[in-house]
Amino acid sequence: MHQSPAICQLDSFLAEVSVEVDKDAACYFPPDCGRYEVKPGLMPLGVDLGNDRADKQVFQIDSNFAPYRQAKLFARAECLSKYCQTYSYCGVAGAIAHLIITRLIREYPQYFHLERLSTGNFVLHCHLTAETLYLDADWQLQQAQSNVIPAYISTLDALASQVQEDLAVVCRGSNGENWLRAIHLCYPNHWAAEDKIGKDFALVHAPVAGMEKINQRAGAIVNTMIERKPMVRFAWGLSTDTRLNHHPKPPLGISVEKWQGREFNLDNPRLYLRIERQTIWGLPKYDAALFTIRTYFRDCRAIKQDAVLRPKLVAALDSMTADSLVYKGLAASKSSILRWLNDENLP
Repeated sequence: MHQSPAICQLDSFLAEVSVEVDKDAACYFPPDCGRYEVKPGLMPLGVDLGNDRADKQVFQIDSNFAPYRQAKLFARAECLSKYCQTYSYCGVAGAIAHLIITRLIREYPQYFHLERLSTGNFVLHCHLTAETLYLDADWQLQQAQSNVIPAYISTLDALASQVQEDLAVVCRGSNGENWLRAIHLCYPNHWAAEDKIGKDFALVHAPVAGMEKINQRAGAIVNTMIERKPMVRFAWGLSTDTRLNHHPKPPLGISVEKWQGREFNLDNPRLYLRIERQTIWGLPKYDAALFTIRTYFRDCRAIKQDAVLRPKLVAALDSMTADSLVYKGLAASKSSILRWLNDENLP
């Protein structure tokens, strides 16, 4: 029996991505220190983390591109404004677009080709998606040869749909204020673009447990993001699925319980390390910084069998404060997860 189109669409929203470690995929383990810490944790972009060329790149494109792309298309089709927001973005839009395109054609010349026309306009050929983007001299989208629905509304929207990262743009003003100016977030981890756009660093991160001291230095941190050389940092948590899109509001037709996840079942254990590789590339000339988020998953069943990684994950989870456990959605399941990780007899 064939499923109805409506059911197929709902199943698409719930689709998960592979956690198999492909030979071309980067692999990270943020709990390596054995503690859960809330800190900037900024490192120079390009520091050797065991992934050769991938560690030097802003964008990490691998053989898992297709399901990441599909997740973005489903999110955009559901409600574009739910995942893409801007706030007084025009002043830096061209500079950010130029930066993204420059990185893409340098990091992946086999996938992206930029053509400059005699008029001063540009044509970006995106071979992974078979799309062509027509841009004016200021890098603003004029037209796209693409079948996506809804059509791309901006260069940022079009470029974000060519990569496996979510994108955000942070800006600062002359009097010290800062704000989130643009965000394209199709892989949200229980937070929403609509709730964050236009807010400053401290307000954006106010719900994060343990951020109080960092938020007191919010202005200095934003200055670092904009003025320093490109940087990378990592964030992590635990999930019970490998679905990229965990927006707080489920799509129509899907219950909150089914959509939210995070319920660990000791009788049928599914547990994954959800990892975010975040890069920061400052543009001091424009008082702005590009912030990218690449989401990865690692199966905790494999970590459990690793004599080196398992105790580090156990220690890191055990070190979480009560507030952090609540924020991470682990307060009710911590004891069951630790029992499963520590008991070799549990499958």
